[in-house]
Amino acid sequence: MRAFDYVRAERVDDAIAALADPNARCLAGGTNLLDLMKGYVEQPTRLVDITRLPLASIEPAADGSLRIGALVSNTDLANAPIVRERYPLLAQALVSGASPQLRNMASVGGNLLQRTRCHYFVDVGFDMCNKRKPGSGCAAREGSNRIHAILGASDHCIAVHPSDMCVALAALDAVVEARNGAGVRRIPMSEFHRLPGTAPERDTELRHDELITAVILPPSPFADHSHYLKVRDRASYEFALVSVAAGLEMDGKRVRDARIVLGGVAHRPWRASGAERALVGHALDDDTLAKAALAATEGARPYRDNAFKVTLAQRAVARALREAASA
Repeated sequence: MRAFDYVRAERVDDAIAALADPNARCLAGGTNLLDLMKGYVEQPTRLVDITRLPLASIEPAADGSLRIGALVSNTDLANAPIVRERYPLLAQALVSGASPQLRNMASVGGNLLQRTRCHYFVDVGFDMCNKRKPGSGCAAREGSNRIHAILGASDHCIAVHPSDMCVALAALDAVVEARNGAGVRRIPMSEFHRLPGTAPERDTELRHDELITAVILPPSPFADHSHYLKVRDRASYEFALVSVAAGLEMDGKRVRDARIVLGGVAHRPWRASGAERALVGHALDDDTLAKAALAATEGARPYRDNAFKVTLAQRAVARALREAASA
């Protein structure tokens, strides 16, 4: 780990001012950032400690939405009665991630900013990594790529998004609130994380001088019928090979509305809009499930070691939908 300046912010405005340095990073739980710093992947010249800011509350609003402060821990969010009641999909996703010790430390804002997952990115012994060294190439394309993306990748990067929480937030149409010296900006989850394109070093649309202050959840029609399914190599403390956040609004036996978002398959939470269209207006029978499952992986481009993810994702979508319907 290299030397850096340390700033402890007592006010939101102080934190924003300290972030004017393009090489500054926010420190909350540190569960991702500090590991990357120790491995010389992240090398900020300034750490801005935001743990004392008043951003750790969960507040319902008059319009039925829920405002979640950026410093709320994953544990507190998962255990909040209002989240378990109104947004069980989010609670399920949170408790499936990491370990209890890490969830106690990890913050909502930090979870949003987790760097994408790739062995070649986190190991500086590999020179080829466009995310770490733009223009150097992507070692994963011809290397070991079992865990990598099958959707939305580019020739420049095939890493995958690691967060469980973000997959659920995308399904719940969450909005990220960010603030800088110019004011407050609200970014829909569908626009917050980026596909790699030709600039994989940028994971999100957050500007360097912006501080995430909250996540806002609108009222959800999926509270009664939702399920988060995570398929992984071991039962705990493991990233998803494939995950599915499924939410259904039912009209009797027919689907009135649906949300299906996949994790572990792309550079960002991947909304399966085609699968949703295959469900709406139909009874959730085997034929409809099969069509939705196939549509969920439309356009998939697997690599040498991860073609199994296509079938795995299809089966996971069908299973998650069955579980959501029976909830």
